[in-house]
Amino acid sequence: MSEQSFSHVDGDGKLLMVDVGHKTPSRRVAEAHCVVVTALDINSLPVSPQGFEPVVAARLAGIHAAKNTSQLIPLCHPLSLQNVSVEVLAHSRGAEVHSTVVTVDRTGVEMEALTACSYAALSLLNSLLMLDPRASIEDAEVVSKSGGASGDWVRRADEH
Repeated sequence: MSEQSFSHVDGDGKLLMVDVGHKTPSRRVAEAHCVVVTALDINSLPVSPQGFEPVVAARLAGIHAAKNTSQLIPLCHPLSLQNVSVEVLAHSRGAEVHSTVVTVDRTGVEMEALTACSYAALSLLNSLLMLDPRASIEDAEVVSKSGGASGDWVRRADEH
């Protein structure tokens, strides 16, 4: 392993929350996506007689999760989010979940974007497993970020 160290570990190997107090707030955006692999057609999922729609529930779960990321992931900073968008779209392998998270703060929102996408996928999977017990979640990844000292970044198509 290289001599790089994790940002959440001090020189003595103790876990720590990174001090971002010295940073200037800036607009930060992160996008993430994952794939829910299923044999089912996402555009033809049944709606319950009470009106439950799995895709709508998944989007709501993703938005709610992004807003609560610091409570779900240890050492993650609580952030004021300006926008969270979660989309569930038909995909050749089932469904693609795409999230975009925006803040004006001292640290990025990559974890919030991944959390939104992952929890939306989990919510959708929860609805699908009775109909397709082989359904799964794959390829959760940050696809882009902007803002902050490290600048902008976009995942190339050949990076996985």
